[in-house]
Amino acid sequence: MEVQKFNLKQFVIITLITSIWIHIAEVARAYFVAFPRMSAFFEGKLQIIGLDQAEMSHALIWGGWDFLLTGVLVFIFWLCSIAFGNNFKAVFISGTTTAFATIGIFWIATVNSGLGEWSTAFILFPIAWLELVIGAWIASKLYSKN
Repeated sequence: MEVQKFNLKQFVIITLITSIWIHIAEVARAYFVAFPRMSAFFEGKLQIIGLDQAEMSHALIWGGWDFLLTGVLVFIFWLCSIAFGNNFKAVFISGTTTAFATIGIFWIATVNSGLGEWSTAFILFPIAWLELVIGAWIASKLYSKN
């Protein structure tokens, strides 16, 4: 097996491009599904800051989260493509692994701490999983061009 060197410049460019999709998908999932369900869950108990009320600091935190999520996804895809080749198997495994390691753990912790409901997690996780599989597919296409 040929050892492939990690190219930081290529990784950063692919992460930046892929993060456009992740950011759009994360904002849509939050705005249309997560925030309304969280607002209903916390109604009368706690005020949830929606996108319409968010300040610049909130936007920067969301942007940082999206970039971190994308960086993890692209790196795991790169590892999977080394092991399995740049194919559907690498896309599926990297998207699924990233979904469980980030969004999955987040929702398990959220529900376990009493700050969310399983019904919300069971709606949001499949959407996030699909988002990350599509993100891995985008990374796959970008890596195949080089």
